[in-house]
Amino acid sequence: MNVSLSVWLLTVAALCALVAVDFFIGRKPHDVSVKEAGIWTAVWVALACLFGVGLLVFGGGGPAGEFFAGFITEKSLSVDNLFVFVLIMAKFAVPSQYQQRVLMVGVLMALVLRAGFIAAGAAIISTFSWVFYLFGAFLIWTAWKLVQDARKEEHEEEYQENKLLKVVEERFGVADRYHGTKLWIEENGKRVMTPMLVVMLAIGSTDVLFALDSIPAIYGLTEDPYIVFTANAFALMGLRQLYFLIGGLLKRLVHLSYGLSVILGFIGVKLVLHALHESGVHVPEIGIPFSLGFIVLVLAVTTFTSLRASKKQAESAPQP
Repeated sequence: MNVSLSVWLLTVAALCALVAVDFFIGRKPHDVSVKEAGIWTAVWVALACLFGVGLLVFGGGGPAGEFFAGFITEKSLSVDNLFVFVLIMAKFAVPSQYQQRVLMVGVLMALVLRAGFIAAGAAIISTFSWVFYLFGAFLIWTAWKLVQDARKEEHEEEYQENKLLKVVEERFGVADRYHGTKLWIEENGKRVMTPMLVVMLAIGSTDVLFALDSIPAIYGLTEDPYIVFTANAFALMGLRQLYFLIGGLLKRLVHLSYGLSVILGFIGVKLVLHALHESGVHVPEIGIPFSLGFIVLVLAVTTFTSLRASKKQAESAPQP
């Protein structure tokens, strides 16, 4: 789909306006209720659907199908991110009234960083068509690793800070307590970071690691940078509300990793088949309608089996 520079600028401006509205509404620290989170989650999903319908009207069924397949895939992968976000919040003992501010800034950082990944991916794909082999192999390996991690049942392990974050903390120093929403304070004549800033950096940097599999995954569904960017943007921008909406439900999604591994493995195979086709090998290619249906089916089955297994586990657990 050919997208002009003016459309790109208009889209980015509209997304920035939505972020500004979201920030303005949630600027005052408070505990987010399930009702508030549910309403805003529905708003973000509705906006994504409206954008997809707009693509259908002005771009046709192909781009619209690619957007919805990419959006659903990125949204489902972002739910897996929430497991780690919960661990980060617990690790740094973030007060409940500040959690929405942490997520808002962290997700905004992630969106900016992902834009760089998307641009780099588009440049690489346009120059080296064989990169699809690498993307496909990486996704298949990631799918296998997800299964291995799920079998170990280590979702309850503590969050381990990455090396970059540790270096930043050692370089600037960290205050021993939260100071409202302040990011920097003066302590003993020295300017140091507050735990609030550290948590935001942890959220943003952690999402970059998740982008290593989500960006190749969506490029397996569409090669259009515009659709890749917008699908990622809509998936990430509603992540904060989704955190508060299904925070208590996360532990019940016991089969989510298995479902995501199936989706990533499927897209990996799709990428390899596409690469072989581009190389002149006569192999069948997997179309977007089938991909979209397969992804939705896997997520539906995964959610059903997860809730069923959690219910059985709760019924069999000894009563206090």
